[in-house]
Amino acid sequence: MTDTKYVETVERTIPAPPEAIFALIADPSRHQDIDGSGTVREAPEGSKQLALGDTFGMSMKAGVAYSMSNTVIEYEPNRRLAWQTRGGGKLGKRFAGRIWRYELEPVEGGTRVRESWDLSEETGKALVWRARGKTRKNMDATLERIEQVVTT
Repeated sequence: MTDTKYVETVERTIPAPPEAIFALIADPSRHQDIDGSGTVREAPEGSKQLALGDTFGMSMKAGVAYSMSNTVIEYEPNRRLAWQTRGGGKLGKRFAGRIWRYELEPVEGGTRVRESWDLSEETGKALVWRARGKTRKNMDATLERIEQVVTT
């Protein structure tokens, strides 16, 4: 069961169908286009639409370059997608396990998109949780970018 004490969530109603939004977030090669933090650099070539159990890498940069390995742990087409991150090396073992989750709900005027940053399984949650204000701002920017991509 998720410890909601360590979950930060934002939401936005986007004037687009859930299918369009899900197709975007389930394509790792498009994550750089929607990342509100500016840390996502690129997915490895050959990235494909995600499914439950898939793993995918991501090149990142926040001051220094690093990479993450992600595993899809929740998958309901056009409704829910979540992946859990793991970094490489010693640092990756110390800070690993956070979950990025997207939940889509059809509503009047479009789709309510809820993005969650779930640290309930994060190994370094006490330290990482301190960044929740900045992370929330970045998540708001991500939802704005998703809307821009699917409505233009």
